[in-house]
Amino acid sequence: MTAQGVPLRRRVLVVILSVTALVVALFLVPLAVAVNLLYHDQTVAALQRDAAWVAAAVPDEPRVPLKLPTGLPGDLAIGGYSVRGTRVFGNGPGHSSLAASSNDGRVHDTVEAGFLAVSAPVPSDEGPALVIRVATPNSEVTERVHEAWLLMGGLALIVIALAAAAAVRQSARLAAPLERLTAAAQALGGGDFSVRASPSGLREADQAGQALESTARRLGDVLARERAFSADVSHQLRTGLTGLLLGLESSLSRPGADLASAVRTALARGERLQEVIDDLVRLSRDSRGPSERLDVAALMEELRQEWHGPLAEDGRRLTIAVEPALPPVTAQPAAVRQILRVLLDNALRHGQGEVTVTVADVGPGAAVEVGDHGPGVAEGVDPFVRSSGHSHGIGLALARSLAEAEGGRLVLSRIRPPLFSLLLPGDDI
Repeated sequence: MTAQGVPLRRRVLVVILSVTALVVALFLVPLAVAVNLLYHDQTVAALQRDAAWVAAAVPDEPRVPLKLPTGLPGDLAIGGYSVRGTRVFGNGPGHSSLAASSNDGRVHDTVEAGFLAVSAPVPSDEGPALVIRVATPNSEVTERVHEAWLLMGGLALIVIALAAAAAVRQSARLAAPLERLTAAAQALGGGDFSVRASPSGLREADQAGQALESTARRLGDVLARERAFSADVSHQLRTGLTGLLLGLESSLSRPGADLASAVRTALARGERLQEVIDDLVRLSRDSRGPSERLDVAALMEELRQEWHGPLAEDGRRLTIAVEPALPPVTAQPAAVRQILRVLLDNALRHGQGEVTVTVADVGPGAAVEVGDHGPGVAEGVDPFVRSSGHSHGIGLALARSLAEAEGGRLVLSRIRPPLFSLLLPGDDI
């Protein structure tokens, strides 16, 4: 199923460009209005200065031609008007409403006949009798404003282009880690538990990558343990089944064998095998279930009844010693039972002499030690590795995995004579 939605790269690009364009517009429009007002006011101020200059130089009774002050801009249209707005001399329209409005003795400005014009009355003791009108083409002012707008528009386009480049880079920077995480998640879904997330510099993406990497590592470990558990369990079951079948075959092949005793022995082994199957199925289905308070005394008595007979048939003795006032131990009884069965079966098959089981107080927990007087483990051999070539590695590997699943440890405390120690956690661990 393909995921729907807008790709992150495009979304980030659109968002950044939209925000940039909005910010540029919000800044550019008021600035354009301000530039228009600024250029208009600057031109009006210059015209007012020139009009006042000319009005100061014009006599009360002007003569034609009028001699204007020097230094005035050459593009100005300068004319003299009566207070009724009729042109008396100079350049400009025949009638000017702007000039007529200056009969109040003040300076006025407006756009008239395509010109930005300013009127200023000529000073007189008897009141204004003549008005000076100074004008410049309004198109020049508009052209200056448009040039400024074009410059601002160019700068805005540059800003948007830079924002687009930054958006492309940022979108790639944000999307690349997520794309790598997606590829890693797909690889993890395909069964590749070796996925590793390379750092991106983004804290959230790196945290997600680390979480995915940790999840992949845990899933890989769990799958490896499950596969090893399945292999170990199958070996454990085959071992018990082989013993049951060999016992029956031996009884059938011996003339005069006590078949009733053989059947009873087979039934006992079958019941024991059934109990092993029930324990292993329970552990495989509830390997992470909550542990409970372990009844050490009851478990030791169960072991005594189960293993006293097989060891006695081999002329060997089973001794179980439990220290008083043991600290409370937390573990699943089925797991501890299977671990001790592996250790006792290992002592029965590969050991010699008396088999001892000792439960001792080790501070916050308890230690169950199983030993015998056999030759032990060869130098340089790890008894808990199933591929080491020795016959008891598979069962011990299962026992160690069960101990670790319970939060405990199974170690070889002594090589010769062999002594295995199962360390179980207490209630406060």
